[in-house]
Parts: sequence; C-alpha cells; structure tokens
Amino acid sequence: MRVVDLSHPIVSGMQVFPGDPEVTITIAAHLAADGFQVAEVHAGTHTGTHLDAPLHTVEGGASVDEINLERLVGPARIVRLPAVGPGHTFGWDDVEAQLAELGSVAMVLFQTGWSEHFGTELYLRHPAFDGDIARRLLDRGVSVVGVDTLNPDPTDLSGAEVDLPFHRELLGADGVIIENLTNLGSVDWADPWVTVLPLPFLGMDGSPVRAVAMQVDTPAGE
Repeated sequence: MRVVDLSHPIVSGMQVFPGDPEVTITIAAHLAADGFQVAEVHAGTHTGTHLDAPLHTVEGGASVDEINLERLVGPARIVRLPAVGPGHTFGWDDVEAQLAELGSVAMVLFQTGWSEHFGTELYLRHPAFDGDIARRLLDRGVSVVGVDTLNPDPTDLSGAEVDLPFHRELLGADGVIIENLTNLGSVDWADPWVTVLPLPFLGMDGSPVRAVAMQVDTPAGE
C-alpha cells in the first residue's frame, strides 16, 4: 500500500483564515518533571487541513458530528489544473473534461498547486471556483469537494460583506468542503482511495482532518 499525507502539519503560529483563532501549542506537563507529557492546544475548528460542515454557513445545517463517515472515505477524482495567477476563478469549462464517468467516485479534489504558498501572504490571494462547479457536481452525485487552497471562494481581505457562492451551493445542499489540502501532486495514480475524517466535535461547524490518499495493490490472482 502507498500512502500520501494530504494534510498540513499543525504548529503554533501557523497560517489561518484572517480573523480565525490563532494556533498555539504549549507543553502543559513535562516528561522529566511529571513522568508524562501532555500538550495544551488552542485552535479554531477550521485550522489547517479541515472540513467545513453545512453548519459553517447554513443556519440549522448539519454539524460535523452528524456527517455520515461513509461519505468521507472512498475513491477520489483529482482534477489537475494549470498554473494561474492570484485571484483567478476557474469555471466549469476548465474542469469538465476531467469529470467524465465519475461512477462510484466519492469526492472530487482540485489541485491548483497553490498549497506551495501556504504560510505566505500570497496564499490568501488564491484561485477560486465558480459556484456553478458546485451545482454541476451535485447534479452528478458528488457532494464532497476538496481544494488545495484556503477557500474555494475568493478570500476577501477588504472587510466587505462576505459572499461565498461555492459554499452556499455545496453546503446548502448538505455537502462538505475540505480546505487547505496539500501534496496532491504526489498522488500519481488514478482515483486514489482517500479518507478525510474529522474529530467528532458535537454541534460544531468544522474540524481539522487527517486527509490521506492510498493506493492499495491487489494481490496477484485476485
């Protein structure tokens, strides 16, 4: 079995969505002094590679603990996109050719290459995805979508009222969004088996995930 970790490490001071809680990790108990080590973690529910539950943007939407875990494990289609500049918006025409014959695909993950900018100011000016992509994926039975950017919608740094059409379409239909994926370029085989399992925060709007892509070799003769 080959395994590729699609998750950013969680460390103190790591980049978060503007205005979200900062990440701090401190040692609360020390092995030498206490006989064991325990860390104290302060972080938001949308820290690092994470899952957006419908409750994130939908009044009365499902919370992270209410999502059926079977939806978050299965074959994924990785859509490889060309390099673009800051603020570019991908439309359906840019992705359609790679989304034929989805069959039993459980989730679609978009690779823009923007994860290489994680931790920099440029990461905030990432490419985005038109809300029409979310609608068309839902029409094809796909309700779990991941991106290797901070946000499938543009991240507005002006302080203006937030407009999130991709979130509105997907989460409004009880879908799930995975943000801040990384290492998608290291998955060099078709339709990997992917897991994006959250922590069971009761009644909460999201959770960090350990996103993992796997290639399982079939034994000879099977």
